Order: sequence, then structure tokens, then C-alpha cells
Amino acid sequence: MTATGTCGLSNEARNLHWLLNNLVEEVHGLRSVAVVSSDGLLLLSSDPGRTEEAAAAAAAGRQGGPRGSSADLATVVSGIGSLTIGAARLMEGGPVKQTMVAMEDGSLFVMAISDGSLLGVHAAPDCDMSVVAYHMALFVGRAGHVLTPALRGELRRSVAGGGEDATGSGR
Repeated sequence: MTATGTCGLSNEARNLHWLLNNLVEEVHGLRSVAVVSSDGLLLLSSDPGRTEEAAAAAAAGRQGGPRGSSADLATVVSGIGSLTIGAARLMEGGPVKQTMVAMEDGSLFVMAISDGSLLGVHAAPDCDMSVVAYHMALFVGRAGHVLTPALRGELRRSVAGGGEDATGSGR
């Protein structure tokens, strides 16, 4: 099954796009989803068009991109990931598995993927947090074993090449 926007990608990359698309479609209230590498680079996103807008704004010398874009989410997820890893080391708590930030107008979930990458989800305030966490865990369980260095490189190139919808929905 080849989704629109995933032509030319390996089977593993297409499968990850499919998993992300399922996460977005099956869970009510998700605003933005991003998979970020251990070094903070965006690998997959639910709204790459908005990521392009942010890059275009930066290139034009304007500050930032649209709030809630995948680029913004990737930056926040990477920072929270680093902060919680440092806190866990300081407190001798072992590896961080997940982090949740509850805000008045939404929630942010960050879950570790086995290779050091992170899955980040920005959700609406009316989302069912247990459903979000469950579906994130499913994604992590399915994606963790295939997210190899070669696949991360392929995903980085596809995001940097831009324009394709990581969810395969052709948005």
C-alpha cells in the first residue's frame, strides 16, 4: 500500500508514515504530531505544509512560524526530552519513558522511542489522555525496532526535501 506523498520511500519509511497517519486519524483531538531524532531533527510530522511555512518565514527574516506547527512541536519535544533525561539522571530515576504537560488549552505528550528518538503529540483540551497515551505506546512499540540510522537518514532527507505530506493524506 503506497500512500500519496510517500512515493520513492522505502517500505520501512512508508510503514512509519502509515503508522503516523493511523495515529492522527484514530485519536480524537490531536493538533500536531512529530517524530524527532535524538539530535532534535524532525523525522515525521502530521502537518508538513505548516513546517514549510515556518521555514519560509525564517528564510524571509520573519520570526518563527505558525504556532503549533510541526517545526515548533519538534523544538519543544526535543527540549522537553533533554530536560527530562537530565532530571532522570540527576534523580537516578532510570530512562524516561513518557512525559505529559497539562495546559489550560491542551496537552503535550512526549514518549521515548527505543533508539533515542521521541514521539511528541500536541492535543486539544478535550482529548482523552489515556487514549492518546495508549495509541502513542502502540506507535512507539511498532516503530521503535525499525527506526534504524539508515531509516532516520532517509526520513530526514524526505522532510528536508519538503512538500510531501508525512501522513500520506495529500494535504
